[in-house]
Amino acid sequence: MVSRLVVVSVLSCLALAGCASKPPSQLSDPKTAYAPVAPGEDAASGALFDKFGKPKGGKSFGPLAGRTLSVASISEIALRDKEVILTFDDGPIPARTNKILDILQNHGVKATFLMVGQMADSYPGTAKRVVREGHSIGGHTHGHANLAGLSHERALAEIASGNSAVRRATGTTVGFFRFPYLADTAALRHDVANRGLVILDADIDSKDYFTLSPATLAERTMAKVRKRRKGIILMHDIHNRTAAMLPMLLSQLKAEGYKVVSLRYRGAPLSDAMVSAATPKLATNAI
Repeated sequence: MVSRLVVVSVLSCLALAGCASKPPSQLSDPKTAYAPVAPGEDAASGALFDKFGKPKGGKSFGPLAGRTLSVASISEIALRDKEVILTFDDGPIPARTNKILDILQNHGVKATFLMVGQMADSYPGTAKRVVREGHSIGGHTHGHANLAGLSHERALAEIASGNSAVRRATGTTVGFFRFPYLADTAALRHDVANRGLVILDADIDSKDYFTLSPATLAERTMAKVRKRRKGIILMHDIHNRTAAMLPMLLSQLKAEGYKVVSLRYRGAPLSDAMVSAATPKLATNAI
């Protein structure tokens, strides 16, 4: 019962602001809450995407799946023109994460899932499916804390606690990490990297935490992809709208000749025990 209440609490916090946006207390516009798309909005926007999504000249490209990068540091993530990496934050949530996993499987591509420790603890079956189907995983803290607002020691403990939970749930090494809200400090980045983790930033924010139709989200994300021509795409596997927009985005990426690059972790991070020895443990009521 307690764990379920904790999950509800986490979801409520995540519903207040996008993972890549500023934390709720710093938002100038509070209307960033996650909310369902209005009835009929998807259907109305479908025609918009049909027009947007037609490949020019009818040119046909090969498979959407591209190469695999085996990396031990962020500097090794060197993408070529028209290469993107798919990343999903904040899950897992069975119904929504499973939909996204089905879509990725149907399109033959792999992604990286940055899991919140509390969510992985609550839904280990879904977390295990992510690994079983060949996707890479990373940590996203234990309770989606704004680490830049914590003491350095407390922030490191929050990261270690989250990674421990994800590793328990998945039974595999946690090699990647993303800062919630993309809120970091130079000192934290240095220490996280020294612990063997590959920090994933975001080049293209889908902004799927805004209440927009799936077609609009796909169109706007694709526009950012075209502008940069490559990069790490940030999405969230806790929204129905993300699962709804993903097939459109992937189809358009393929239609325009982009390749989805998969990541594999090559490093050897410190064990949880070694990390915990260097950082104070979180109190059970601290999150």
